[in-house]
Amino acid sequence: MGATVDWLRTTTPGLLVLCGLAIAVLLFAIIKVKLEPFIALLLTGLALALAAGLPVSKIVGTAIKAGDSILETGFGGILGHIAVIIGLGTVLGAILERSGGADVLTGKLLNLFGEKGAPVAMGLLGLIFGIPVFFDIGIFVLAPLIYVAAKRGGRSLVLYAMPMLAGLSMTHAFLPPHPGPVALGGLLGVSLGWLILMGFVCGIPGFIAAGIVWGSYIGKRIQVEVPDEFLVRKDEETETAPDEGERVSDGSGGVATKRPVTTTPPSVGLIGAIIAIPLVLILGATFGTQLLDKDSQLLQVLTFFGTPAVALLIAVLIAFYVLGVRRGSTVQELSELTAESLRPVGMLLLVVGAGAFFGKVISATGIGTALADTMSAAGLPVIVLAYIISCGLRIAQGSATVAIVTTGGIVAPLVTGHDYSQMSIALIAMAIAAGSIILSHVNDGGFWIIAKFFNMTVKQTLQTWTVLETILSVVSFAVAAILFAIVS
Repeated sequence: MGATVDWLRTTTPGLLVLCGLAIAVLLFAIIKVKLEPFIALLLTGLALALAAGLPVSKIVGTAIKAGDSILETGFGGILGHIAVIIGLGTVLGAILERSGGADVLTGKLLNLFGEKGAPVAMGLLGLIFGIPVFFDIGIFVLAPLIYVAAKRGGRSLVLYAMPMLAGLSMTHAFLPPHPGPVALGGLLGVSLGWLILMGFVCGIPGFIAAGIVWGSYIGKRIQVEVPDEFLVRKDEETETAPDEGERVSDGSGGVATKRPVTTTPPSVGLIGAIIAIPLVLILGATFGTQLLDKDSQLLQVLTFFGTPAVALLIAVLIAFYVLGVRRGSTVQELSELTAESLRPVGMLLLVVGAGAFFGKVISATGIGTALADTMSAAGLPVIVLAYIISCGLRIAQGSATVAIVTTGGIVAPLVTGHDYSQMSIALIAMAIAAGSIILSHVNDGGFWIIAKFFNMTVKQTLQTWTVLETILSVVSFAVAAILFAIVS
């Protein structure tokens, strides 16, 4: 028994067996037991640390001091990097949605592309609006606009929905401030500026292939009607909304006059500028680091304002003023909107933190080094390994975020052990992101949201959405792998 334990803890095959067992237990807990991923990652990480023989003081610290423990540094290290960014990104998306920005973008794009180009317009809508808005929220916001476009065009709902979904999925997987890419920035030690650049470079070809090419092809072959109730519900909500200045209940039996607000929709230019502000500031800091002297005063300014948290805070404050206060909203109403939008973020942050802890345990046990040695002997490039691991985790347990943070933790030791450039590391991150969206099926919550919101059967969702995600994944990874081979 003792010899077996020593073999597991000290040899490369033994450490790889431990890693495989830990991942298998994690997937079993999430898929079969239906345990919340946060709990499953935490339990599996602790069990792996004990099985690998790590000292308890290193795992959880002591009763007097726990700050240097793997548990706290694993959680705290990544959350300190992403919590502010994800929170501000969520609030920015909420104010853009509440102001009517999605409707404005839809109308402008439909007018620009015309009836025949409506699917392309829907794809660009998902791509643009998906930058500041989480994937599922983007579906909730944009689905009614897709219904209207499909009804007007008299064609299959699939033709309009697929391009929009491709845009939302691409931005969610590849671009900050979404949690996966932001987490990879912290796990792999790559700047968000490089992640934004490589996200666009790798994601756009995948978006075109999956959303525009595949979406147009399958949309003409699978006919899905827009149910009348999908449109009626929106009309009824519009009819029952109080007009400006209408007397409404104040909640205490009396009545109060509704505060007048500006009903004119914001301009497309304004919405586009607000979305672009954080991206431009972050990219400015990235390029400044490459082009300017490190002691330059201009570089200090660019670095401060290009720090993701500062850049997003500036965008949020501008959005609060031009889309809120200037249009009649009070500070209290904006605070309520902020609180409402942040409620779903808590569990997301816990999952990301637990995933980072799991990865930290893997690194501490030496499994990462053992894996690196094995892959080097097999001649498998790290970018291919990253993609394969991410694909396997995604297919097995369904969550893109869990796949990203778990793979990032496993691959991080392989990256830090080599002198890769920031661009090369960003491309490895893109490979992980690409793997995290492949083959969405029945264990993915997004699969069922799409089936419900776009009136598709399970078979139709597999034929459309599942294939779309796979094309987006494969094409984006191919671009990342080619670029990695060139620059590394």
